[in-house]
Amino acid sequence: MKFTEKDLKQIDKKGLTTEKVEQQIETFTSGLPFSNLVAAATLEDGIMKLTDDAIKKYIALFQDKKNHSSILKFVPASGAATRMFKFLFAFLEDYDPEKESVNSYINNHKEESLSMFFVGLEKFPFYDIVMNNLKERFPDFESKPTNEQRLLFVKAMLDKDQLNYGNFPKGLLPFHEYKNQMISTAFEEHLYESALYAAEDKPTALHFTISADHEDKFDEEFKRIEEKVEQETGSKFDISFSFQKESTDTIAVTPKNEPFRLEDGSILFRPSGHGALVENLNELKADVIFVKNIDNVVVSKYKDEVAKYKKALAGILLDVQERAFEFLNQLASSPISEEELKTISQFLEDDMNVKISAEFEKYSNKHQVAYLVEKLNRPIRICGMVKNEGEPGGGPFWVKDERGTVSLQIVESAQIDSKNKQQHKILKESTHFNPVDIVCSTKNYKGEKFDLLKFVDARAAFITAKTKAGKDLKALELPGLWNGGMANWNTIFVEVPLITFNPVKNVNDLLKETHQIK
Repeated sequence: MKFTEKDLKQIDKKGLTTEKVEQQIETFTSGLPFSNLVAAATLEDGIMKLTDDAIKKYIALFQDKKNHSSILKFVPASGAATRMFKFLFAFLEDYDPEKESVNSYINNHKEESLSMFFVGLEKFPFYDIVMNNLKERFPDFESKPTNEQRLLFVKAMLDKDQLNYGNFPKGLLPFHEYKNQMISTAFEEHLYESALYAAEDKPTALHFTISADHEDKFDEEFKRIEEKVEQETGSKFDISFSFQKESTDTIAVTPKNEPFRLEDGSILFRPSGHGALVENLNELKADVIFVKNIDNVVVSKYKDEVAKYKKALAGILLDVQERAFEFLNQLASSPISEEELKTISQFLEDDMNVKISAEFEKYSNKHQVAYLVEKLNRPIRICGMVKNEGEPGGGPFWVKDERGTVSLQIVESAQIDSKNKQQHKILKESTHFNPVDIVCSTKNYKGEKFDLLKFVDARAAFITAKTKAGKDLKALELPGLWNGGMANWNTIFVEVPLITFNPVKNVNDLLKETHQIK
């Protein structure tokens, strides 16, 4: 591939290399393999079910150890709220008040989401904010026809010269309304929740990955709520931010796999999805890291229940980590007996879901030790899994890689060859899905940070079809953070209840019980 002098400067400015960009183009040309599903992970095979006694045990273990650990919550929060309001943007674009009423539009377009929005209008946390905006600009607002009121309400929410909610970072939108019209954002709710499982003698630490354009807004929001949240939780907060690195952007190509160029002749590079955030995660140094999306929060009355399962997952992590570290220290101090090697391999199989090679028993003692060290000495993640009730999201599966190794993975539907009958059958047998409820450890048994980039499966990337200025293009997304981004971590899946999963993908999700005070 020949790049112009202008191309080379653009590539260098992004922190990329021509070799890396050429590799990306080659990936478009050669394609990417689908995941090879072996079986769905289920409660009988791959997903741990917690009894009430086990929950109490793991919470007690976490409570006992948390003050001796550095704890951090990692929250991907870079997205704008645009997709939350997709059906409202469509309404503004398509609705003609001269031709039909809003109800006719709803019926003609089968817009159930729009109907639900207007039925629940007064329950939205931003209702009073929008109404105050409208009454200030239209003193006669309440005497206007209902159709006009509804149209003006949506325009006040989304117009760029008004509240412009569609371009807000999702984390700073009004999410919940408490007594006396006190509004909280998802950002604020994460602070309250995190304080419930933070160490008692250290500040509650949270790290948000955000868009650089939004940093000032997040800083302002923290200053606005800091004193109130600290008083109510009794905790100080250590808040940090990072941005998705430009060096993780990927080149876009034409349908013929040539660089897609903009009108000025420059190459189009695109953000490569949340998989790029493994680089941000790689720079954090805490002992225990909770990972949760920005929009997965609840109102205060449900927080203790949510925190209960966070503590249980963290207890499981500390339990298996302690035993793994003991075994690694044992393996490092030779000699080690055949019986001890058998105990360690049994721990890997029974407690860490690691499939031991059928050839293991034929290895020499030296090679058995090296094999077990390689399997044990990895980052660990404990992933909550929720029963599948039709919500979107990746699922837990047993997957065979190109070397024939079978392991537990979180797989997105886009990674599965649905035209393959056997793979489609396994997909349909899936009983749980991934709510992004993860507690992880990124340090080894010597207390050193793992280089997380060494544990990524680069072949688990995605190629997607997009358009730009009306022209077709192909885009490359890096392996998702909790998909291929953590493919070579040691993984334990644990069933957690639906109360722990309350994302706001659509504005109407704010009408659900877990987002309402009454």
